[in-house]
Amino acid sequence: MNDKVYNDLFIGTGNSARSIRTEGLMTSLGGGRFQAFSAGSHANGTVRPVRPCQPMTAHWGVPDPAGVEGTDEHKAKDFMDAGVVLKRRIELMLALPLRSLAGLSLQREIDQIGKSGA
Repeated sequence: MNDKVYNDLFIGTGNSARSIRTEGLMTSLGGGRFQAFSAGSHANGTVRPVRPCQPMTAHWGVPDPAGVEGTDEHKAKDFMDAGVVLKRRIELMLALPLRSLAGLSLQREIDQIGKSGA
């Protein structure tokens, strides 16, 4: 049994939408195997209020829903779309055989998830 806990840092721009959501996804789906954190390259200190009630998201080239303009319905759809993509990518990452992948091999697999269009 592998008791190792992996630390994961998800970086977004403002740390107000994607990275916050990914941190929540990794924590909830990771089954205690992951300790997730989020940050922003230009953190603005607030979480975007138009978001699902449960935090989630990541930085795999997913469009930032925090800057979306338009109706509340349009904003909510963009948040949900980003959340679906990020959840799928987290699920793919969690399915990786972490114990048998080392360093650069693991990094290549994680990079490939972001390129997969999932």
